[in-house]
Amino acid sequence: MVSINWCCKQKGGIKVIEASDNLAESYIKMAEDALGTMNREKEYNIIFAISACYYSMYYSLYAVLRKIGIKCEIHSCSIEFMEKFLDDFYNKNDINLTKKAFDARNISQYYAEKVVGKKDSELIIGKAPFFVSKSKEILAKLNQEDIKRIITKLEEDINNQKKFKGKKESKNANRSLV
Repeated sequence: MVSINWCCKQKGGIKVIEASDNLAESYIKMAEDALGTMNREKEYNIIFAISACYYSMYYSLYAVLRKIGIKCEIHSCSIEFMEKFLDDFYNKNDINLTKKAFDARNISQYYAEKVVGKKDSELIIGKAPFFVSKSKEILAKLNQEDIKRIITKLEEDINNQKKFKGKKESKNANRSLV
């Protein structure tokens, strides 16, 4: 995967912005629409069903991010943010499920010569509604104190990375003088 530090440096990467309940609601609606598409397509077009499955999960995660005040256009960075900063809300199974859905969507959309296994597709399609429901629960209970704690943790992580990089560069500069 990617690192938070890398994600924060990318155009379209992780940015702290103004939180938006309206955008969070819009993304939840998109997640629900994607679930509908997934359910309609799962018997007829598994590629579309897998894609819709992933997007139902991603949109519901992104709703949480927007409520917190995080904007990110790089999916792998959004998932990394979930793993690193939303671990009080999503557990390891949720994170692994999201990663599995992300991989399955990539395979089904971009690699015609590969096939997502039936076991994997059934797993993610079966669990996607629960993931969306969990994201809705998170949105309902997420408060300003939680949001402040998450943003502070992100800022501390970024600052620690800068300090570490500065020490590493300083150490390397001292070596070149010898």
